[in-house]
Amino acid sequence: MVNLTVDLGKGLVLKNPVITASGTFGYGLEYADFFDISKLGGIIVKGTTKLHREGNAYPRLAETPSGMINAVGLKNKGVDYFVKHIYPKIRDIATNMIVNVSGASVEDYVYTASQINALENIPAIELNISCPNVKQGGMTFGTDPKAAAEVVSAVRKAYNKHLMVKLTPNVTDIASIAKAVEAAGADSVSLINTLMGMAVNAKTRRPVLSTVTGGLSGPCVKPVALRMVWQVSNAVSIPVVGLGGISNAEDA
Repeated sequence: MVNLTVDLGKGLVLKNPVITASGTFGYGLEYADFFDISKLGGIIVKGTTKLHREGNAYPRLAETPSGMINAVGLKNKGVDYFVKHIYPKIRDIATNMIVNVSGASVEDYVYTASQINALENIPAIELNISCPNVKQGGMTFGTDPKAAAEVVSAVRKAYNKHLMVKLTPNVTDIASIAKAVEAAGADSVSLINTLMGMAVNAKTRRPVLSTVTGGLSGPCVKPVALRMVWQVSNAVSIPVVGLGGISNAEDA
């Protein structure tokens, strides 16, 4: 057999290079009846925040040609609930369980990461810096190199396992963001997160989503994802995990 093992460094070794993207696979358990999830190289579970979040108002999904737009809003029951109730159910799955960590402030990220750090069978976190920084007027952490570096640096001090940073594509120079998080202590980067998009009901002339805009994903984003993965791969020396628009083996 061909050896498909991938070593991303700092204790994160994948049996193969296939990882599920956060938000698409729940906590993995939802798919266990249909597929042996332990065959995957890793599972990145849905976004986890410091506090319970109900997410955005409905409707929060819109179908578009070759994709969809979502504005779910990181609905989850918070990191303390995850530690007490979710972790015991997933800790013994024979693959890398990676937790996507999100927040509205640097302090939020640090608290959540530190709680996950204590969990023995979670070898890595994926830091989602595509979130609005409430202390900076809602500017997304991942759109500014300085803000991105600040949150990564703070989390690095509180988290001693593999730190993967998920980059937003909603920037003009993604390579500069990647270099900033690498310098701040990221062990790897993953990209791309969803592209900002909008859907309008032509009959009502109103936005489909309650939030007006949302995140575009699906086959339509693959060319953008490929371009950005290429740019980042040429800019940093840490491993790059590519995602976005992958629907079959050829895409991967």
